[in-house]
Amino acid sequence: MFETPAGPTLLGVDVILVGTILAAIAALAVMAAIYAAVTVKDPMAKRVKALNDRREQLKAGIVTATAKKRAKLVQRNETTDKMRSALQGMKVLQDTELKKVQQKLAQAGIRNKEMAVAVIFARMILPIIFGLLGAIIFYWAEMFPAWGSMKRFFGFAAMVALGYKGPDIYIQNLITKRTDAIRKGLPDALDLLVICAEAGLTVDAAFNRVARELGRAYPELGDEFALTTIELSFLTERKQAFENFAYRVNLDAVQGVVTTMIQTERYGTPLASALRVLSAEFRNERMMRAEEKAARLPAIMTVPLILFILPTLFVVILGPAACSIADAFAPGGAAKGGGG
Repeated sequence: MFETPAGPTLLGVDVILVGTILAAIAALAVMAAIYAAVTVKDPMAKRVKALNDRREQLKAGIVTATAKKRAKLVQRNETTDKMRSALQGMKVLQDTELKKVQQKLAQAGIRNKEMAVAVIFARMILPIIFGLLGAIIFYWAEMFPAWGSMKRFFGFAAMVALGYKGPDIYIQNLITKRTDAIRKGLPDALDLLVICAEAGLTVDAAFNRVARELGRAYPELGDEFALTTIELSFLTERKQAFENFAYRVNLDAVQGVVTTMIQTERYGTPLASALRVLSAEFRNERMMRAEEKAARLPAIMTVPLILFILPTLFVVILGPAACSIADAFAPGGAAKGGGG
């Protein structure tokens, strides 16, 4: 009976509706932040549990056991098993792609290899789900009636692409954050390794000492050093432990450290001198990255300066003068000036 007046629109989108949605998202974000601040958990508990699980796996002989024994010892997830069966039934589960996803998960700090099956399954299911949601939003419900057919198609295609690339984008974001955190602490870790080597500690004891000392300041790096220490203690080949370290970290600097450690183990070269050279190179590289960011800052600040700061400055400086000129040239202002 009564029609609701349409609100203001921008490019065919209801501004009031979008503002309401953004306000709701902001309120949910504030509630989530308060919940996270109230329920603070020990950050070390999860790391210690993961390391203990890895130690128990190595003790049980998972690395060197036969495939039949490994299948009995590894704890499998029923959900991922069902996903694996479905993917194998559709002939879309390739070993090469599975290994790539497993390495990405390891670089992101997720060491459960069964999660790779879930990622590949999500790549197949999420585009269908997001595509159906996009069809409902853009075609069936007609939430954007002012949009033409081309805009609706692009919106639908964007949702399908988001469903396909969403898992990869999320994992890549985790990898980038974790890699940056490890890169920041690597020079300090090498300095501490040099001190431990000069003090006469073995490689296992040096890695363990670095993990304990840097575990609070650089938790990701401490986690990797602790896991390498465990693998050095239990694996039959120490080279495999160092290669696993490079496998889990997507950094060329870590590859250099691993190569140095393997050469030291094989040829007996001095460890302290080699690590000292690597530490100096990493510190110089970190300083060069900082100088590069500082040199790039003026170019980055140019666009915000032109778009946001200069218009405001012009309004503040030229606004009063423009108002005075407008009043002077107005008909009432001219008559007032003539009467004076």
